[in-house]
Amino acid sequence: MVQYKVDLSEVIQLFPRRLPKPIIDKIYIWIELVERIGLPETRKYSGFHDEPLRGDRAGQRSIRLNKGYRLFYIELPGHVIVLKVIEVNKHDY
Repeated sequence: MVQYKVDLSEVIQLFPRRLPKPIIDKIYIWIELVERIGLPETRKYSGFHDEPLRGDRAGQRSIRLNKGYRLFYIELPGHVIVLKVIEVNKHDY
């Protein structure tokens, strides 16, 4: 199994002032899973709805933190870089 390290340096300024605590908690649950069991196994958890992105974000992936928040990341060998956490609503689609 490949060991993964998650890099939050791009988004850490959002914590805790701009993100609700349940969102931060879910981010840390996802990070713990990635670092403990690896990204391929974590992707199997249906609750995160991990999916590859297309268009301008081709090469990136996203997970759903809840109905209103998404986390975007890229995967490098043994390394995951969290790029952005955004709030979305139905008008953004």
